[in-house]
Amino acid sequence: MSRPLTVITGGTRGIGAATALRLAADGHDLVLGYLGDVDAAEATTARVRETGAACLAVQVDVADPKQVDGLFDAAAELGPLHGLVNNAGATLHLGDLADTPADVVQRVVEVNLTGALLCARRAVRDLADGGVIVNVSSAAATLGAPHEYVHYAAAKAGVDTLTVGLAQEVAGRGIRVNAVAPGIVRTEIHAAAGDPDRLERVGRRVPLGRAGEPEEIAEAVAWLMSDACPFATGAVLRVAGGR
Repeated sequence: MSRPLTVITGGTRGIGAATALRLAADGHDLVLGYLGDVDAAEATTARVRETGAACLAVQVDVADPKQVDGLFDAAAELGPLHGLVNNAGATLHLGDLADTPADVVQRVVEVNLTGALLCARRAVRDLADGGVIVNVSSAAATLGAPHEYVHYAAAKAGVDTLTVGLAQEVAGRGIRVNAVAPGIVRTEIHAAAGDPDRLERVGRRVPLGRAGEPEEIAEAVAWLMSDACPFATGAVLRVAGGR
């Protein structure tokens, strides 16, 4: 039997890289989108290939429709598309919304929401009936993230709505669309926003007493991608340690 082919945006670091390795272990071949970290792309691609999976890394800005088409065109050369993990995201700034530069607000919405919409739009054109989309949202979508990143929370709330609406649009084709909403997770997103100590400070406030690990989120993504939950669509699965 042929191996399912899955695209993962933001697939070479953090949650995306952990998901790539987890899906490779489940028998997926992968196309990994990345923005600019060539070293991470090469390292993750090599690790995935060590599992026996085929893997291609494609540089892409998910906010650019032409580049999104290039990502999926590259995947189409490898075979029919089975799945999409819509994972690319960034916060870029920590602080009150009033103090967040307008260009940062715009970019965060473009990456987290517009990018997810563009990738989902192309994916449903390419997916075989019975395909799967998993969007990576955030617990911030319902918590609001005051004094930290309201702009990011608002974009992720849009991802939740995308999940619910698109799931209904494509259900007749047997395509399932779900989301995972992580809480604070041990990735580079915090340092990239200017607060590398945020993990330890905020992690202690989580009911489970710690930040999550990328591999824990990857497990949830893999479950939603699998045949183990065939009746789940339009769902947002919270994996946030109790927050």
